[in-house]
Amino acid sequence: MSALKDLKDEILKRHMNFKDMASGFELMGMHRHPEHRVDYMEWAPGARYCAITADFNGWSATENCAREHYFGHDDYGYWFIILEDKLREGEEPDELYFQQYNYVDDYDKGDSGVTVEELFKKANDEYWQPGEDRYLKNHFEVPAKLYEQIFGPNGPQTMEELGDIPDAETRYKEWAAKNGPSPYAVIDEGNNYDIFNVKVDPEWQERIRALKPPIAYWLETRKGRKAWLKKYMPGIPHGSKYRVYFNTPNGPLERVPAWATYVQPELDGRQAYAIHWEPPPEDAYKWKNESPKVPKSLRIYEAHIGISGSEPKISSFNDFTDKVLPYIKEAGYNAIQLIGVVEHKDYFTVGYRVTNFYATSSRYGTPDDFKRLVDEAHGLGLLVFMEIVHSYAAADEMVGLSLFDGSNDCKRGQHKFWGTKMFKYGDLDVLHFLLSNLSWWIEEYQIDGYQFHSLSSMIYTHNGFASFTGDLEEYSNQYVDRAALLYLIMANEILHVLYPNIVTIAEDATYYPGLCEPTTQGGLGFDYYVNLSAPEMWSTFLETIPDHEWSMTKIVNTLISKKENAGKMLLYAENHNQSISGRRSFAEVLFGEIDEHSENYKESLLRGSSLHKMIRLITLTIGGRAYMNFMGNEFGHPKRVDFPTSSNDFSYSLANRQWDLLEKDGIHRDLFTFDKDMMKLDEKERVLSRAFPIFHHINDSSMVISYVRGPLLFIFNFHPTDSYDSYSVGVEEAGEYQLILNTDELKYAGQGILKEDQYFQRTISRRVDGHRNCIEVQLPSRTAQVDSLQVKANIENMKHAAASWEYLQTRT
Repeated sequence: MSALKDLKDEILKRHMNFKDMASGFELMGMHRHPEHRVDYMEWAPGARYCAITADFNGWSATENCAREHYFGHDDYGYWFIILEDKLREGEEPDELYFQQYNYVDDYDKGDSGVTVEELFKKANDEYWQPGEDRYLKNHFEVPAKLYEQIFGPNGPQTMEELGDIPDAETRYKEWAAKNGPSPYAVIDEGNNYDIFNVKVDPEWQERIRALKPPIAYWLETRKGRKAWLKKYMPGIPHGSKYRVYFNTPNGPLERVPAWATYVQPELDGRQAYAIHWEPPPEDAYKWKNESPKVPKSLRIYEAHIGISGSEPKISSFNDFTDKVLPYIKEAGYNAIQLIGVVEHKDYFTVGYRVTNFYATSSRYGTPDDFKRLVDEAHGLGLLVFMEIVHSYAAADEMVGLSLFDGSNDCKRGQHKFWGTKMFKYGDLDVLHFLLSNLSWWIEEYQIDGYQFHSLSSMIYTHNGFASFTGDLEEYSNQYVDRAALLYLIMANEILHVLYPNIVTIAEDATYYPGLCEPTTQGGLGFDYYVNLSAPEMWSTFLETIPDHEWSMTKIVNTLISKKENAGKMLLYAENHNQSISGRRSFAEVLFGEIDEHSENYKESLLRGSSLHKMIRLITLTIGGRAYMNFMGNEFGHPKRVDFPTSSNDFSYSLANRQWDLLEKDGIHRDLFTFDKDMMKLDEKERVLSRAFPIFHHINDSSMVISYVRGPLLFIFNFHPTDSYDSYSVGVEEAGEYQLILNTDELKYAGQGILKEDQYFQRTISRRVDGHRNCIEVQLPSRTAQVDSLQVKANIENMKHAAASWEYLQTRT
């Protein structure tokens, strides 16, 4: 905690507050200034010279460069370049050198015809009392009169004639003795000059302090967009291509700016460049919807924009908005999480080797296209999360941050296995860049939350590639980067203070202690953590362990992970890595090798669909308050994802989703129907937001798992062959239970063994599993069911108990 306090103190020495620390995007990069110009600011302490090269200046490295000294370069390594708008032919320069323009509205106050002199006179008349502005209009009157009073009308005219002059205090006291005290007198009472240790007339001082600057009158001089376009041509037009040019100790370097918000990556041998995005007001996107409230339980649909279409090509933001968002809403999810949105050089990296942290990927469309996606999602009631990669950056030296200004001062080193560059989290300028990046996506694109990718790469200098036994020493030894921990604490503190509804999710394979504990208690402050062990377990079971050897105990222990933090856990059955990273999706494992013409075809198909449904149902209902599914896995997408690379001749055949499978009768539509009803179960019964489940039946022999969550009873029979006609499961509450979800229904590609008359079961007063009552249910092999204690029956029990109590009272 002392290290955190020291870090905060260091930050506040350079920034007004923590919001200022996390708002670097307001100054850095390209910004239109009200005074008919665009300002460019960049941080490059290793550079000796900085310029903008662009299509509008013929890619010249000298035409638009930083000035010398503090107007162009400061001691902290910040460079400042002004790109003046160009005066149109026949137009005169503005009368005011600080003339401002409103670039959005056609008409503004400065276009009203009121002259600047009239406005300034009104401002002065309101601000100053009569006589107070006398010396503003006659700047030399005061020194001239003082000179005359001290030396007379014929005072000395040269320094030699001047001689020794008494100090100011002595002169003032002599003057005050003759003329009385001055209300404007300022006297230094210290031995050394100190502007904070002065005397003034208190009444006059209070009046001046109470006055507000005449900003309203200054704004009256601001002119509108039409006036600006009539007089000027933009110094950097919308859509201009540009790069930043540095002269470094290692020679000249031309690259994409670090704070660029729209970038065209290197393509077909052409060097990458930034694109100035400043559309006219009529074309700029206008927000329509507000962000939904964060629900008590999250059902997150994870997606990648590029592979979200059916055709063998890169899909776009607009395609996703028009086709996939309505599908996600129909499927019953209440949030989406997007991966690979931030600009990256190589498409096949899925977006994890980020080059430009402030830019949406131009492969998918424009920044406004992404705004529309987020806005439409909000209109459908969907939260929008992003996977943010602050654990490392691409090693590319022309587009990314690597050796950005010719130096390597901001890097911790290189990732031991992935070749990416690690951030030096203890550097204040690195923190400024990363914290501002988190605020940027919220302020500019109204993002609702982040999943922080690969925290283990950040937290440990071995990047998490070490064996962990759970010993606390492993989380506090010499391999822990404490600066990275402080960054994560600062990120969560700042995000949750500035944006109270933000959601932060930690992805850490090592389960660092205190991931979701409050920062005030020494934790990192995340809202959720991802249980990465669950999908690995399911993958191992499906690919390497025979069905009859599955351990029910291991399933439960892996899914509940650390019970004390269960409410903060996010679970998913299979993550995108299992579909993308050269591996196979569960559906490909379950259905991929089935031969339609084999005699075991139906049996194999039934096995695959049964396990697909059961794995998802238990993963959804057993854990914390959040569940996630990767795009297409809900309906058993039959193929993995394979991005175009040289190894597959740059084919897009597997870089898409086969949505057309849902238009045909068959197993994929049935699996989607089940997934949709599973989401409805949570929406209606509030499964995820209820208290942690009570486990009372985990039998490795019968391969049956049963637990209670609120009024709901969940029963799973994972046995591949054994069915049970009358299986006893203990329950505490007596009453009638109704079967509300059955994985074996025909509409879910099941066998429909249970009939409607078996959908209601009354409890039996017999002690089972440590509970006073039990129900006997039919459990076909590889099926699961959800039973709900009926409120009506429960109320009848209470009424019966109350009547019995009244009867006993009358008897006594």
